[in-house]
Amino acid sequence: MTIFVLILLGVSLGWLSSILMRTETARAILRQMGVGVAAALVGGLALNGGSMFGGLSLAGLGAGAVAAITALTLYHAIITRREEANL
Repeated sequence: MTIFVLILLGVSLGWLSSILMRTETARAILRQMGVGVAAALVGGLALNGGSMFGGLSLAGLGAGAVAAITALTLYHAIITRREEANL
C-alpha cells in the first residue's frame, strides 16, 4: 500500500507540475510524472524506514511530497536553463 500511495503522490505532483509549467508535449509530461514518482518513492521510503509493505507514516508521506516538489523544481530549472542556452 505504501508504494501505491507514493506512486500516486508522485504522478499527481508531476502532472500538476506540467500544468503549472504549461508543458504541451506528451513526452515531457510523462517525464515530469516519472521524476515525481522517483523522487516521491526515494523520499517517502527513506523516511518510512525503508518499509514498502507496511503502513505509510505521515512523515514519510510529507518527505515524499517534499522530495517530489524539490526534484520537479530542479528539473524545471535545468530544462529552462538548457532551452535558454540553445537560443
